[in-house]
Amino acid sequence: MTIRAANVKTIARAASLVMILIALSRVLGLVRDVVVASQFGTSLEYDAYLAAFKLPDLLFNVISGGALGSAFIPTFTDYLTRGDKAGAWRLASAVINWLLVILSGFAAITAIFAPQLVRTVIAPGFTDPAQIVLTTEIMRWLMISTVIFGISGLLMGILNAHQHFLLPALAPVVYNLLIIAGAWFLGPVWGVKGLAAGVVVGSLMHLLVQVPGLARFGARYLPTFAPTDPGVRQVARLMAPRMLGLAAIRLNFIWDTFLASWLSHGSLAGLDYGWRLMLLPQGIIAQSMAAAAFPTFSALAARQAWDDLQRAFTATLRGVLYLSIPAAIGLLMLGRPIIQVLYQRNAFDEASTTATVWALTFYTLGLVAHSAVEILTRAFYALKNTRTPVMIGVVAMGANIALSWTLLTLFRWGGLPPHAGIAFASSIAVVLETAWLMRRLRQLPGTLSMLPLMPALGKMLLSDGGMALWLWGMLWALAGLSPWIVAPVGIVSGAGIYGILSLGLRMDEPVMVARKIMDRLGR
Repeated sequence: MTIRAANVKTIARAASLVMILIALSRVLGLVRDVVVASQFGTSLEYDAYLAAFKLPDLLFNVISGGALGSAFIPTFTDYLTRGDKAGAWRLASAVINWLLVILSGFAAITAIFAPQLVRTVIAPGFTDPAQIVLTTEIMRWLMISTVIFGISGLLMGILNAHQHFLLPALAPVVYNLLIIAGAWFLGPVWGVKGLAAGVVVGSLMHLLVQVPGLARFGARYLPTFAPTDPGVRQVARLMAPRMLGLAAIRLNFIWDTFLASWLSHGSLAGLDYGWRLMLLPQGIIAQSMAAAAFPTFSALAARQAWDDLQRAFTATLRGVLYLSIPAAIGLLMLGRPIIQVLYQRNAFDEASTTATVWALTFYTLGLVAHSAVEILTRAFYALKNTRTPVMIGVVAMGANIALSWTLLTLFRWGGLPPHAGIAFASSIAVVLETAWLMRRLRQLPGTLSMLPLMPALGKMLLSDGGMALWLWGMLWALAGLSPWIVAPVGIVSGAGIYGILSLGLRMDEPVMVARKIMDRLGR
């Protein structure tokens, strides 16, 4: 087997395992959303919970989420590649200690000033005093999970750098189970506070489930900050621009919450349900493949194996596009029956369904771009270029802010739900970001190109067009029937038609997907 083929197969094997576990996590996330929707619908109470989540989520992602992983994994991998295990664990220990200090400090400050932040920054449109107090209390609870997740995110990076993906992919499964338990058992007693309790306990288990993996690789913890260590400085240097980029992305969510707080109640919840449903295929497809590919990208870039990197990059992005384009078509055409089947019961009524359908439709227009960005940014990070994605992300943030306000107003004037304009602005911004990233990627060392994708992309679009025509005819034939019939028939038959057309066009992907599934089932 050639080195090039081995690299691609390594990614494929890892991606298939991670995809299965992330799919399980996403399915549990979907079950979580079904339970939450049944308990809270699009109520004022749930709007308060969603608003409270925004700032803790921003702090986690900016300081220790994707920013840390994109800087830590390439640096940690360099130590492992050189055989310097002692230096690798010294680096990991120092970063853990810095995280604890920085995140705990931010959590304390946020807890102290939570009332002012809710009234002036997060949700100034909330007018109900009880809703404001509830938002403040939940925000303070959720800051605990931010500190825990910071450490847990670093453990994921350590294990991924060792090409171990099982426990990092299993951790979100455990996390979602605890949230479901909080909503199901504590929700009827504590309301959304029970949901917040599930998040805190779930974050702790997210961390603990990964600890056995560290022992397997001989992890050693040192009580050091090592501020002069070259690896620590490199992580800080690489993190700085990435933090700015993630801050820009997460500020978009706070801005969207700010705007939605002034709209009719349920608008914020409708946006959240629609966003989460769009992220279901994006997480299963793009995030799993990106997590599996990133360590390989980093190792190839460290060796300056540019041909192998191009091959691995092309294969990964091609797989993401092959699965994400039909997923987007399916959500656009089957969105309403899917939402009715999943959510419409108890507190989640027809009005909640309509609000969610509008949000999902316009968020789905950016699904393919969101999926591609996961792979494109990993290529930049593997090449230790975090500035370019940050610069592009900041510009995209500015575009989203301007577009969301403009489209919200235009949708309202046109008699459309204004929160759908917020979702549409997000999709336009990410499409612009993706196009710009593709253009700039060709200018980096290794000159990664999109051209090898073109022949396969043409076949994908032909198959996607055939699937869309099939779904259009199916919806016409089944008009008026129960969504419990329309949704599953549409999903299964659409996927089948897409697979048949792909095979007819002699594409490699359907055979590879079927083979990986059979391999996993056989084990």
